[in-house]
Amino acid sequence: MANALLIGGNRGIGLELARVLAGRSQHVLVTCRSATPELEALGVEIIPGIDVTDDDAPRKVATALGTRKVHWLVLAAGVLEPNALEPLDVASVRHQFEVNALAPLRFVSELAPFVEAGGKIAVLTSRMGSIADNTSGGHYGYRMSKAALNAAAKSFALDLAPKNVSVAILHPGYVRTRMTHSSGLIGAEESAALLAARIDALTPATSGTFWHANGDVLPW
Repeated sequence: MANALLIGGNRGIGLELARVLAGRSQHVLVTCRSATPELEALGVEIIPGIDVTDDDAPRKVATALGTRKVHWLVLAAGVLEPNALEPLDVASVRHQFEVNALAPLRFVSELAPFVEAGGKIAVLTSRMGSIADNTSGGHYGYRMSKAALNAAAKSFALDLAPKNVSVAILHPGYVRTRMTHSSGLIGAEESAALLAARIDALTPATSGTFWHANGDVLPW
């Protein structure tokens, strides 16, 4: 049975991805700060006490894995806080960089050796990290941190190609979650199904490409 490791799966899109993976009879490991009843009900292996802003968090997950390999490593943790140019909330911008950009870099650096040959890493980003697609401005911390994540994920794809590990860079869509205050165009369940389909379709030839969950290629 292939193992799947999901970083950040106690609610929203992460929770629904955990549900999709668990429904495939994969052995699913899910990290969270504290488990929700909804996550516990899935019967997955939960790795609690993981705050992605903690420098030691990736090592804790590696310790929980032990000698096990994973076929899918999915990084779903993220935060969205609105930021205007005036007044600029520097602490908020910095926090979003910690969660959205630095945390995935730390986790991939630590956990890439656990991804088996032929395996896949999926990074949940946002089209708001696209410079070409920015037509409305604002959201400085979120846009900048997701652009940084996109740059890192492209490098993941290049650096891990010799190990036969492919990398998906995925925008989940405008999803109705707590992060978006329940606004959005699709539900988390639908988004998770689309994201899983994109990861299924990922090949070494498409590794490092920026995709919308609906299958469209997005501009950088």
